[in-house]
Amino acid sequence: MTTYLINHLRIPGGVPNEDGLRYLEQVEATVAPYGGRWLAQGDPDVVEGAWPGSVVLMAFPDRAAAQAWYTSREYREILPLRTENAISDLVLVDSVPDGFTVAGFAADVRAAVASAAAAAPVASEPDEPDEPDGTVRS
Repeated sequence: MTTYLINHLRIPGGVPNEDGLRYLEQVEATVAPYGGRWLAQGDPDVVEGAWPGSVVLMAFPDRAAAQAWYTSREYREILPLRTENAISDLVLVDSVPDGFTVAGFAADVRAAVASAAAAAPVASEPDEPDEPDGTVRS
């Protein structure tokens, strides 16, 4: 199952400095052995909310390949060139399975909630106070 890497990227001043450029010049060679590829990169058109900065969208054959790349010695050697010169929020997310629908996802959530509710113990009614001051006699 394809895994996507999404990087919400903010470069101070909007232009990469020398270390940032060195990172860009080297990163592709670290990704290639893991089957990673760039799908999109640039400033998005924000239609809701806020997204200061750019977006980078990459694909890897699966989660294991994405994590193997991120933890590889080759990538770890250049990682500080990015992390010390840009602000990134980096996430991995798996693609949806064949046949996925949002309505089907909602139905699965409803079924799980109903199942959990049916399995939950029934709360007993609290004892009614026997005395005017609210104390309960046992």
